Amino acid sequence: MSFTPPSHDCQLCPRLYAFREQNRSDYPSFFNAPVPPFGQLDVQLLVVGLAPGLKGANATGRPFTGDYAGDILYASLLKNGLAKGSYESPRGMAISGAFKDNLTLTNCRITNAVRCVPPENKPENDEIKQCNTFLKKEITAMPNLKIIVSLGLISHNAVLKATGHKAGYAKFTHGVMHKLTDGIQLLDSYHCSRYNINTGRLTQAMFDEIIASAKKLLIA
Repeated sequence: MSFTPPSHDCQLCPRLYAFREQNRSDYPSFFNAPVPPFGQLDVQLLVVGLAPGLKGANATGRPFTGDYAGDILYASLLKNGLAKGSYESPRGMAISGAFKDNLTLTNCRITNAVRCVPPENKPENDEIKQCNTFLKKEITAMPNLKIIVSLGLISHNAVLKATGHKAGYAKFTHGVMHKLTDGIQLLDSYHCSRYNINTGRLTQAMFDEIIASAKKLLIA
């Protein structure tokens, strides 16, 4: 089954569309569009983040590229053999597609619960719900999917909804695995944001353990 991401000028969420139009004026070199997933559909692992950062993925057009969270995520994927090549993360006034790394993912795909950058990094409930249609179709289009790693509560709840479960089906708990439908398992992790790292809620070592656990389940 194929998967079609949101169009470059998606207008399903008026607030996000207006914010994107403003960013196109303020930062004309940025990607400034719904950020497409990174990786292939025939893989076994899907990492689901929250939403693009204004000067991260919204600038570069690739999930978790251009911000601190990407440094944590891609370091773990490379360490655990779920990515190959080198990762470069432009900062600040990044230019869309300006990163020149040769990074590729191995048996892994990265996406977001919300595809457009939200003001103050806080999507509203109706925006999360609207974008869940794309996450549901994406998951359905992955025939070999075994493990979903959700980064944070919003991602966790979005995955539950996309797979036909109510929010109360499974409580978000870092490091805990939940069984979903069709043999898919959901592994929770705190989001690898700068805030969580700086406050000690999450460390690189803790996150490495999450990704290592997911890798072991892929080859089990």
